[in-house]
Amino acid sequence: MMTEGKVISVYHSVAEIPAGFGPGVAAIGNFDGVHLGHQEILSAVVREAREYDARLQRAQAVAVTFDPHPEQFLRPSSALRLLTPIDERLRLLALTGIDAVVVLPFDAVLASLTAREFVQGILVDALAVRSLHEGGNFRFGHQAEAGVAELQTFGAEFGFDVHVHAPVRVRKLEVSSSAIRECVASGDMTRARWMLGRPFEIRSTQARGRGIGTRLLVPTVNLAPYDGQLPAFGVYVTRLTVVGRKFQAVTNVGNRPTFGEASFAVESHILDFEPIELDEQTPIDLEFLLRLRGEHEWPSPDALKAQILRDVAKAKRYFRLIP
Repeated sequence: MMTEGKVISVYHSVAEIPAGFGPGVAAIGNFDGVHLGHQEILSAVVREAREYDARLQRAQAVAVTFDPHPEQFLRPSSALRLLTPIDERLRLLALTGIDAVVVLPFDAVLASLTAREFVQGILVDALAVRSLHEGGNFRFGHQAEAGVAELQTFGAEFGFDVHVHAPVRVRKLEVSSSAIRECVASGDMTRARWMLGRPFEIRSTQARGRGIGTRLLVPTVNLAPYDGQLPAFGVYVTRLTVVGRKFQAVTNVGNRPTFGEASFAVESHILDFEPIELDEQTPIDLEFLLRLRGEHEWPSPDALKAQILRDVAKAKRYFRLIP
């Protein structure tokens, strides 16, 4: 996998990890969102791996993650929606400077491993880990039986160091995936951006079945159904990236109640539109910058049109004030 000139290795099971891999400096986690807390831990992983390199003892900086998310496997009826589906998570992990990602399929076999089996089979035998970096709330093993104290005990036994990182705080907010998920679900894009270190973004494609050809000829884009976390229903100042081009936009997330029967859509109106080449497989990145208002049922299409004009004016002012 290559991201912005850096090639990283991605292994989708323990069996794919080559013999003789390591020594490894690693972090284990779901890394949903790859937020500022994750970035701090992974920066420490990369920094320590490079210190090994300086001593001519080549080390691999490794992130170990899971797909599906353990909660989605263990409690599918109440499974959370992810901030970053696996493809986007891999892209963001690559940007941290690590050398490799191990994506462990979270299934009944992995869920049944004891903490010792996980450490010995994956960390020691497969990855030759010499050092681990984790947050203080890290849990692992069957039914999350072990934490960082047990991990440190295993480290002393098997010969690897364990570094425990304190939570990252931004503007008095403790950064976590669950906190960011709550912000996005409530439409608070500002606090989500503070904790992510970037605007909240989703990647999708155009909705199918809308007579779309090979060019986008109108300034309105409807996204295909999306399984990840979406912001609360409402209208947002957004930015689209399509085929390397960035566009200012206003996006409605919701059921469009004014037009009779409810029909959910993520619909973006591009403010600085010009025709571009794309098809139904072209990736569209949509950044949510600011929530303008909640969803509202208007008494008539004319009333809605008047409100849209007000929304557009506010969005244009936003982009003038904040490049």
